[in-house]
This record gives sequence, C-alpha cells and structure tokens, in this order.
Amino acid sequence: MNRRTHAALAAAIAAALTLGLGACTSTGGDQGGDQAGVTTEGNGIIGGTPVKGGTLTILSNQDFDQLDPARNWTMPVMDVGVRMLYRTLTTFKAAPGAEGLKIEPDLATDLGTPSDGAKTWTFHLKDGLKYEDGTPITADDIKYNVERSFSPELPGGPDYAVRYLNAPDGYQGPLKGERLGKEAIEVPDAKTIVFHLKRPVAEFGYTVTLPTFAPVPKAKETGANYSNHPVSSGPYKIETYDRGKRMVLVRNTYWDPKSDPVRKAYPDRIVVDQTQKGTGIAERLIADQGDDRNAISYVDLVPSKISEVLTNPDVKKRLISENAGCTTKLDMNTTKAPFDNAKVRLAMQYAVDKEAFAATTGGPAFNDIATTYLPPVLTQGNPIDHFMIKPAGDPDKAKQLLTEAGFPNGFSTELVTSTGGKAQAEAIQAALKRVGVDVTITTVDPTAVNSIIGDKDKQPGLANLGWCPDYPSAATFLPMIFDGRLIKDKGNQGDITRFNDPETIAELDRIAGMSDLQEANKAWVALDAKIMDKSPAVPLTWQKKPLLVGSNIAGAYAHPVWAGQIDYAVIGLKSAN
Repeated sequence: MNRRTHAALAAAIAAALTLGLGACTSTGGDQGGDQAGVTTEGNGIIGGTPVKGGTLTILSNQDFDQLDPARNWTMPVMDVGVRMLYRTLTTFKAAPGAEGLKIEPDLATDLGTPSDGAKTWTFHLKDGLKYEDGTPITADDIKYNVERSFSPELPGGPDYAVRYLNAPDGYQGPLKGERLGKEAIEVPDAKTIVFHLKRPVAEFGYTVTLPTFAPVPKAKETGANYSNHPVSSGPYKIETYDRGKRMVLVRNTYWDPKSDPVRKAYPDRIVVDQTQKGTGIAERLIADQGDDRNAISYVDLVPSKISEVLTNPDVKKRLISENAGCTTKLDMNTTKAPFDNAKVRLAMQYAVDKEAFAATTGGPAFNDIATTYLPPVLTQGNPIDHFMIKPAGDPDKAKQLLTEAGFPNGFSTELVTSTGGKAQAEAIQAALKRVGVDVTITTVDPTAVNSIIGDKDKQPGLANLGWCPDYPSAATFLPMIFDGRLIKDKGNQGDITRFNDPETIAELDRIAGMSDLQEANKAWVALDAKIMDKSPAVPLTWQKKPLLVGSNIAGAYAHPVWAGQIDYAVIGLKSAN
C-alpha cells in the first residue's frame, strides 16, 4: 500500500462519519445526556484561547481505574493519559467536530509507512524526545509497552496488539522475561520501530493513537503498581497521587513543545479532586465562586441539576454537551443460566423499557433510544431499528418468548452496577419485573465494576455497560465486544457477554480482510443485525455527555474521539491571576 492510498483511506473514514466517537468500556451510570440545541460558542470552544499559567482544577467523584498505558482502556481516562501524561506514535488533532477525527504525528515523524500490503508498518521517532527525568525515549520503550499489553499480570487494556501482531501463540509479555522477536516487532535502531502484523490493517496509523503505543522505560517497570506513577513522556508529570482522593500534576520540564503540535500545556498545575459527589460538583460549578471559576467537571452533569442549568443563561453558556458516540447496553452473561438460552435473551429485547431507562439520565432530550448495537456514527449517521419494538417495550411478547424458552413463571438474576448507576438499574429492574424476572441489584464503587464483571467466577447474570469505538471505524466496535476468542477468565474487558459464536467469529474475520471500506461498512451493518437476533445484549440508549466548566475556563470543547469528554490537550484559564 502506498502513501496515497493510506491518505485516501484516512479521509474516507473521517468523511464517512458525521459525529465524533469515543473508545472502550464505560459504566452506564457515568454516562450523561444533553438538551437538544445546547451548544458551546460559535466554533464549539468555550472561552477563547487560554493564557499560560495558573491552576486548573478537575472535579470528580471517582478515581481513575488505570493510568498504566498498557491497561488504560476507559474512554475519559484515555483522554487524561494521552493528552497529559504520555504521548503515542500518532494522536488525534486538538479540535472539535470532524477536524478532531483526523490524526497527526505525535512521537513519530509521520503517520507511518505501510508495506507488504499493509501487513508491515514502519515509524521513525522525532529527535530529542525525553521522559520526565531527562532520559531519552527510544523505540524499544514503545516496543516494551506493546509487549506489556500481552501480560496476564496487566489485564484490561486495549488488545489491538494481541489481535494484530504476528506474535507467537501463548506469548505472555516481558514480565515473564520474554521479549517479542523480529517476526512481530523490529527495532533496528533507537529511533525506528517496525510492526509485523498477522493480516493487512489499513487503519494501523489510527491504531497507534492508543495508549498501548506510548513508551514505558523497562528500568521503571513496577508491574501492577505502574498505574500509580506512569513515567511521563507528555507535558505533565505526577507530583502526588493519593488514589481516590487527589492527584496533582505539574509541568514536565523535559517535554519539548516544539516536538508536540497537539498539546499546549497552558496551566502550570492541574489538581484532580476525586472526593466530590456528583450533585456537589454541579452545585459548585453552577455557583461559580472563588477557585471554582477555574474548575471543570470530569463527570456528567447529574440529571437533577439539568433544569437549573438550562434555565440560567449565564450557566447554560458554560455547558459543553456533545454526542458521546457510544451505545449503552444491558449485557447478559451468556455462560450463565438462563442467559445461555438464546430465546430468553431475545425476550429481554422486548421486556426492557428503554423509555424509562432514558428518563433516568434526562429523558428524550438527553438520549436517543438505541435500536442496534452500532451507534448512528458507525452507520453513516442513520439509526437502524432492527426489531421495531416500542421504546417502552412489549411485555406480552416477552412473556410469550419466556414461555417458549421454558420459563413461563420467569426467573431470578442479579445485576451489578456502579453507585452512580443505581437509578438506571432500578429502571431495568422494574421493567423486567413486569414479565416475572426478579432482579437483585448490587451496587459497587465505579472503579470496581470492571473487575467484578471481568471475572468469570464473580460475574452475575446482568450488567449495564457501554461501548465506544476506539477510533473512527466500525472495526473497533463489533469485533471488540463480540469476538469470543478474546474472552478471559479474569480481566475480561470487551466481550462482557462472553458471547462465543463461531458464525459471528467467521464473519468478523471475513470483514476484517476486506479492502473496500464501503463494502466493509455494509457488512458490519449486516453482521450487527445477525448478532441482534442472537441477542447477547440489549442496546438501550445513545447518550450525550453534559459537562460544566467555570467562568474562567478557556479552550474547552468536547473532543469527538473521547466520548464527548473535554480535550485536556488545550484547556486552560482565561486569566492566570
């Protein structure tokens, strides 16, 4: 594949999508909504260009689940990692809307050179790249972190390297003392890295935007503890981090802005306060007093405060709210009875009241009812209604299917959710009770949800999660959540339903080998319909993400890639005083 073909593909991917995307698993209770017609300033950016200096405060109600770049696969946390703490081979432009879907070189000098029919990709590093301690960043450091993504001791991260690289079967990463050979990754010199893939991947220039492709120095390896202090290659480094309470970032003086066209690093200092409640965050930002004028919210505006924001013009103009590009789902554990019965799963499609579920996060103005797994951003902007079920569900049809499945009196099951997702879980509970299904709700801290659901021995029958594309391609959606070959007993991250269907797997592989992007898009839509019929999950809503900022914030906008989260690459203050 020559460079012209690669550039044309990148343009086609961006042009095919009309809205922004995010990436990976997110807890249903942490997603928010938006009022139709709510927009930021004319160019989508609040407050103009920031000044250098000052302290930016990020208000949150939760810790980051993982800052280790080999394990960072939760959309808002990826934004924190790749925009402030570490750099990747390529990255997305710092811009709202369609412009933000474009990639540009980051640590690499260009977007990568494909050869061997796009089965081999070569990247060269820029000059003078350094870590926070002044040591040079080398190509082998990127190779080392890619290898770490294979490690069973470091579960839960993006698995594209595992999927794509021509690595030996059973390879378990460098923590076992084994490095990958030249058949998978070559490092001919300190500034060159060559990836050898199992199959052609025309989008690999996008793949290397993921934190898997950030550098980690082997000498600083701390295994599972690396998340507490990843060594910075970005504009900020961790000064202190008291997990679940407070993280303070200060400037990485060895970061060279001349080598980084994306990150502007306007604030001198960034304080992440993780001790707040969602309602308290909203109240502080609505009041906009003192240092809170320099603050932004990390979590969605709580529904109870939406009316208060929208009816106050001074506050409403500080609301950022864009489509998150994600699908919230009711995931069924297909290895656990009765959800190993396809007809029971189909009954759930009719039993769920999506209208009531959407009401818990702001109602129809803040959510669209999801009718397929693929969000409209991956179906050329046109939502597809597969079953044509009314938004409130069809309890009679659900009861009929349960009777046919051998459960005329229903059954009992458990649903686990985050503390912030209790209202959504209760909406599901009430809807299923209509058809004789008794749901016990277990709420846990948001940081614990994935560890429970990802553990085969702990996972209950139901979970309420979501999925966002990792970059603008349907290839980052259905394969990530329905490829049974990637199911893990522990640390299971994508295929939460544990759906392992040979017919689906064969079609995933067939589409992956297609070179015609438009034909591949049609094939993804057709496969989406086939999986819907087998119903490992119920698509619930396509939500938007409302975030409040203080009145002294500048450069704030929702980035289309990180599920509508604020782009931390360019945010800052209007005045540093």
